[in-house]
Amino acid sequence: HRHPQCYPPPHTPRPLEGEGRKVLKFEDCQHSKEVGFESSDPNFSVRPDGSVYAEQEVANLSEPIQFMVTARGGHDPHIWETTVKLALVGHQPSVPDMIARAWDSNPRVIKFPRKHQKSSSANGLRRQKRDWVIPPINVPENSRGPFPQMLVRIRSDQDLEKGIRYSITGAGADQPPIDVYNIDPVHGKMFVTRPLDREERASYHLRAHAVDMNGNKVESPIDLYIYVIDMNDNRPEFQNQVYNGSVAEGSKPGTLVMQVTANDSDDDTTANGMVRYRILSQTPHMPIPNMFTINSETGDIFTMAAGLDREKVSQYIIIVQATDMEGNLNFGLSNTATALISVTDINDNPPELTARTFSGEVPENSVNVVVANLTVIDRDQPHSPNWAAQYRIASGDPQGHFLIRTNPVNNDGMVTVVKPVDYEQNRAFMLTVIVSNKAPLASGIQSSLQSSAGVTISVQDVNESPVFPTNPKSIRFEEGVPAGTTLTVFAAQDPDLFIQQTVRYSKLSDPANWLRINRTNGQITTMAVLDRESMYVRNNIYEATFLAADNGSPPASGTGTLQIHLIDVNDNAPVMMPKEAQLCERANPRSKVNITASDADADPHVGPFVFELPSYPPSVRRNWTVSRISGDYAQLRLRIPYLDAEVYDVPIIVSDSGNPPLSNRSIIKVKVCPCDDNGDCTTTGAVAAAGLGTGAIIAILICIIILLILVLVFVMWMKRREKERQAKPLLIDPEDDVRDNILKYDEEGGGEEDQDYDLSQLQQPESVEHIISKPVGVRRVDERPIIAESQYPVRPSLPHPGDIGDFINDGLRAADNDPTAPPYDSLLVFDYEGSGSTAGSVSSLNSCSSGDQDYDYLNDWGPRFKKLADLYGGGDDD
Repeated sequence: HRHPQCYPPPHTPRPLEGEGRKVLKFEDCQHSKEVGFESSDPNFSVRPDGSVYAEQEVANLSEPIQFMVTARGGHDPHIWETTVKLALVGHQPSVPDMIARAWDSNPRVIKFPRKHQKSSSANGLRRQKRDWVIPPINVPENSRGPFPQMLVRIRSDQDLEKGIRYSITGAGADQPPIDVYNIDPVHGKMFVTRPLDREERASYHLRAHAVDMNGNKVESPIDLYIYVIDMNDNRPEFQNQVYNGSVAEGSKPGTLVMQVTANDSDDDTTANGMVRYRILSQTPHMPIPNMFTINSETGDIFTMAAGLDREKVSQYIIIVQATDMEGNLNFGLSNTATALISVTDINDNPPELTARTFSGEVPENSVNVVVANLTVIDRDQPHSPNWAAQYRIASGDPQGHFLIRTNPVNNDGMVTVVKPVDYEQNRAFMLTVIVSNKAPLASGIQSSLQSSAGVTISVQDVNESPVFPTNPKSIRFEEGVPAGTTLTVFAAQDPDLFIQQTVRYSKLSDPANWLRINRTNGQITTMAVLDRESMYVRNNIYEATFLAADNGSPPASGTGTLQIHLIDVNDNAPVMMPKEAQLCERANPRSKVNITASDADADPHVGPFVFELPSYPPSVRRNWTVSRISGDYAQLRLRIPYLDAEVYDVPIIVSDSGNPPLSNRSIIKVKVCPCDDNGDCTTTGAVAAAGLGTGAIIAILICIIILLILVLVFVMWMKRREKERQAKPLLIDPEDDVRDNILKYDEEGGGEEDQDYDLSQLQQPESVEHIISKPVGVRRVDERPIIAESQYPVRPSLPHPGDIGDFINDGLRAADNDPTAPPYDSLLVFDYEGSGSTAGSVSSLNSCSSGDQDYDYLNDWGPRFKKLADLYGGGDDD
C-alpha cells in the first residue's frame, strides 16, 4: 500500500559524513502531524518530521547500503513502505571496483519475505508489514570464472523446522537459454554457469521456489531480476568503410557536407556505447590542413574554412575516427573510416578567348564552309554546362552571312558561312564575337575582358558564272512564223565587274531543233516553222535552254531557259469521225450514223463544225443525207427507202469555225446490211456486207491447202516409222543385259624383293604352240582350254516376240555349259614374292563350318548361279 504521491520512490541520496547529519527528508502530502516513521536499519533513524539521520559515523561506508522505511498515520490503519539506498558523498566507485567487490565479497542472502501483523493497544488494529523489495542481481559480462560462480543464496525461515528444496524457473534456467543459472536445491545457493554476453541478452527474469520434501509449496515464489553489467568489449563499427560526399566549391564555412555514422553494440546509456567522432587527417592539406570539421556526437562533417576551389583541389580524403567511452582515447575503443569529399564545380571561371583578334578568309559564293577557328580556355569542369561555350556575333554581320558553331570536343568556335558572300559587294567583314557559357556565372563572378574578340574575314574573288537577268525568260509569238525570224535577245551578265571577260552563247537544249542563238550577242532566231500542235509543246509553251560561258580561269558558265508561248492560228483542218459505220439496207428511224469531227487547233479555230455532202458524184446526195444535231455532231441517213447490202464510201466535207475556216473532205465506210426486226444487222447480212475481196479468198484457200498437206505428211511419217520399228531386229536394253563382261588389266611389276625372279611364267602366252609344248600335267590353269567351242543358238532375222524368252534362256544355258567362256573357274598359282612380309601366317585359317552342307538352294537363284550350284550342289546340267 505504498502511496506514490506522498513518498518518494526508492532512490540513492548521498548523505553527509559524520554522526547526526540529516540524510534526506520525507514529507506527507496531507501535511498530517500524526505520521510515525520506522527504519529497518538501527544505524539510521527517521524523526517525526520525516528527516533521516545517521546515528553513527559512516565514513568507513565502503558500499552503498539499503534499508526500509515504514510510515503510518495515527488514525489510518494503512502502512506505507519505501526503500532507501545510501552512498557516501564524493565516493562513486568505478565499475570494475564495484564488480570486483561484488564478486569478492560474500554473496548476499535473499530470504523469502513474510507478512507480519501486529495488534494495536489502542483500538485493536493489526499492523501488516509489506514484503521486502528484493533488489536486482548485477552480473558482469565476459567474466573469466571460475564457473559455476555463486551469485546469491536463497533461504526460507522455515528451513530450521523442516527440510526445504529450492528451485528456479524462467529463461536462463529451465527455459532457453537453458542452464545459464542453476541452484543448489538443499542450500539454496544460486550459480551462473558460464560467461554472459550483454549484447546477446541484457537481463534475466527468474522465479525462486521453495517446497518441502513432499513437493508442497512452503513459500510464495519470489522474482529475481538479473542484470548483465555491460563491459566495453565492442568497438564502434562504421556503416560503410568509405563514405562519398560532395560540396560545391566556394562554399561558406559551416556548410554541411555529409554525415558518417558508427554503431557500438555496447550499452548506449553508458559510456561504453557513447561514440564520439573526430577527424584524424585530411589529404591534401590545401589550402589549409583543417578545411573540414566534424560534430563529435552526430558525425556531421562541415566546412570549416573558405577557399574550396575545384580547379586546385577536386577531391579531399578525410580519415574519420569513432571512439567509444565518450571519446576517451585512453580507455575507449576506436575504429576509422574514409570520407571522400568531391568538390563540385560551379561556374566561377568565365571563358576566355586565347587571342584578341582572329582572322580567316572565304571564297565568295561558298556555303557551309568554316572560315575561322576561335580557341577558348575555361577552367571549369570539362564537358559540363559551366564549361561549354556559346558564341555570339555582336556586330559586323547585319545580313547574317556567318554563324559560329561550338565544337563539342574542344569547345572551339567554328565561324561558318551560312549565306553566300559577294566579293563585288563586300571584300571583308569585321566581326565582334562574344563568348559565354551555357550556365550563368556564379554569384559575384564577373565576365572577363577576354570574353570578346575581333574576327576579320577576307572574301576571295572567284570567277563567277554569267547570269541571265531573267531566268526563265518568256516571250509570245504566233505559230507558223517562218524560219529566220528573230524572236528575242537572250543575253547574260558577268558578275565579275573587276575582270574584263567575254561571254559566249550556245544552245544546250532544243527538243524540236527550231532555234538558233548568236554566239556573241545571244540573239535568238528560228530555223524552222514553229508549230503549236507539235509533241514538244506543253500547254502552248515551248522551252529551250541556252548556255552562257566566259573565258575566265577557270571558265565558268551559266544556263538560261527561254519559254516561247505560241499563239494558235487556224492551220489544221478538222477530221471527221468515225471512219466506219453500219446501216440497215432499209431506211427506218433507227437506221442512222452519228458523226463528229476533231481539230488540233484551239478555240476559236475549232467547232462548231459544218458537215455537208459533196455534189459529185451525184449518187452521194441521191442516196444519203446529213442533218446537224449540234455544233459538233451530225447524223448520216439513207435518203432512199432501200439500198443494196454492200460497203459504200461516203464522202463528207467538214469545215471548222476559224477565220478563215478550213475544210476537209473525209470518207466514211458505211456497211449496208439486212437487219432483223430490232434493226440490227443479221450475221449473213454482215458477212455479205463485208464483201471479201478476191485476194482475201485466195489467201484463205492457200492456208487450208497448206494445213491439209501438213496433216498428210505427218500421217505418212507415222506409218513409215511403224514399219521401221517392225523390221528392226530385237535389241536388248543395256541396262537389262545380264551377260558378264571381263575386263583385262595390265600386269604390275613385282615388289622390291622379287626382282631376281623370272616373271615370264606370269605373263599371257603368245601362241597356241606354247601351250601344246608344255609337258603333260603342267599347264597354266588360268588359260583358256583348247577344245572345241560350244555352239550358241542363232537368232532368226525376224523373231517373233514370243520367242524372245526362249532365245534368252537358250543363250544363258549355252554360256553356262561352255568351259571356254570366261571366267575360267580354277585355282590360280602365284609365285613367291619374297620374305619380310609384316603380315602374319594364314595357315591357321580353317573353314568356319564342318560337315556336309546342302547347297541345293542355289538352283533356285536363277541361271547366273547355275555353275555355282553344279560345283557345290551336285545338280545335273540342263
